[in-house]
Amino acid sequence: MTRDLQRDAEDDVRVRPNRRGSRPRTKHRPEHVSAIPGMVLVVDRGRYDVLLDDGPRVRAMKARELGRAAIVVGDRVDVVGDTSGAPDTLARVVRVHERATTLRRSADDTDDAVERVLVANADQLVVVTALADPEPRPRMVDRCLAAAFDARMDALLCLTKADLADPAPFAAQYAALDVPALATVIRQGTIEGIEALRERLTGRVSVLIGHSGVGKSTLVNALVPEALRDTGGVNEVTGRGRHTSSSAVALALPEGGWVIDTPGVRGFGLAHIQPDDLIRAFADLDDVAEACPRGCTHAADAPDCALDAWVASGAAGAAGEARLSSFRRLLASREGNES
Repeated sequence: MTRDLQRDAEDDVRVRPNRRGSRPRTKHRPEHVSAIPGMVLVVDRGRYDVLLDDGPRVRAMKARELGRAAIVVGDRVDVVGDTSGAPDTLARVVRVHERATTLRRSADDTDDAVERVLVANADQLVVVTALADPEPRPRMVDRCLAAAFDARMDALLCLTKADLADPAPFAAQYAALDVPALATVIRQGTIEGIEALRERLTGRVSVLIGHSGVGKSTLVNALVPEALRDTGGVNEVTGRGRHTSSSAVALALPEGGWVIDTPGVRGFGLAHIQPDDLIRAFADLDDVAEACPRGCTHAADAPDCALDAWVASGAAGAAGEARLSSFRRLLASREGNES
């Protein structure tokens, strides 16, 4: 074959007009200056219910340019396309705003590379736990509080079924952490204590989290009557609650604010939380810890930890010693899954 003929043959192989994907890539992306901001209320199998700031609630998909970036309940996003909210219409989420807070959990306690973002932009975590039936699990509560403090969120304990056990001893375990607690009980079809909870939630974006069977969905239905969240009991054999909610959902409170109901949890990995990140949530302990040696874990067995010297000197006082003990309990909750 002559050189000219060979060149012609190679040209035939290289040129593929109208071939799919032959369009040159570009780094330029649409600015979407007319995009409408809103809040993600529900995430459902690749579709997002978004309440737009100007009123309509729309169903949307994620724009291709966002790639694999996760969008979660509570995210502030920008939406383009059909934003009428009419049935069978689909808009597009083209931007996700920077998050003020991010509530996360790891896949487990050993793999810090796999994190799951649960909720964005909430400012309060409400840990709901029953005082009995099912039995309370302080270790799980500790894990939830550690995640809240790491996310720089306020925390609140809501103790249900207070007719079955005295809430005071359980609440006392968290007094040194300045975590307020309130108790509820159902009597004659009404929930005593619901107004105190409502007052704590009004005007805020609060996440409710807890084991299945603790009464979380019952509380949500009382706070937002139109929510109609499924409720379930406790398995008599295992003593565990039955899952009733399969996905998180943000619900508007009649008095103002939002409550985000989450599925019942049975594990909460904290591999993503580092000791220095957690202690920053405790300004008094963080100030003392500045004198710790580099790499100090601040745990009870950490050599030359300044926190121990602080307590030993008497400068911490009884309250400071209790606070350090509680903080170290949260640190210890990072190790191993709760069974």
